[in-house]
Amino acid sequence: MSRFELTTGIAASPQRVFGLSLEVEVHTASMAGSAERAVGGVTSGGLGLGDTVTWEARHFGLTWRMTSRISAFEEPGYFVDEQVSGPFRHWHHAHHFASDGRGGTVMHDVVDFAAPLGPLGALADVVVLGRYMRRLIEERNAHVKAAAETAP
Repeated sequence: MSRFELTTGIAASPQRVFGLSLEVEVHTASMAGSAERAVGGVTSGGLGLGDTVTWEARHFGLTWRMTSRISAFEEPGYFVDEQVSGPFRHWHHAHHFASDGRGGTVMHDVVDFAAPLGPLGALADVVVLGRYMRRLIEERNAHVKAAAETAP
């Protein structure tokens, strides 16, 4: 299993950043490079505890589907999305939001994942997926930051 963590400073309140991070449209806009879209479950608006969404996107030249569920939720402090079905053996993404003490937010992501296929999947985690997934979350965070720092 692989893990990475990212911390992003955002000049907007934790409440605003938390809300934007749960918006389907913000997520799909942040993943435009992979043509990601919501095709099942909650397909627009904000997500809440217990909600599921099925994402379809193109990665590595293939179209993938992943259904995830919001499995933990404490506004505006954190939420967790976990894969219900999809390409990973395991996917758990914890999103944490805390005040930076100056009116902004420290957004901290903890992503745990594992590819299928046993030892071959473990090799893929190390060689390809770790960097690839980190870059995707960095792109997503940059988009959330830009959206949050733009006047509503």
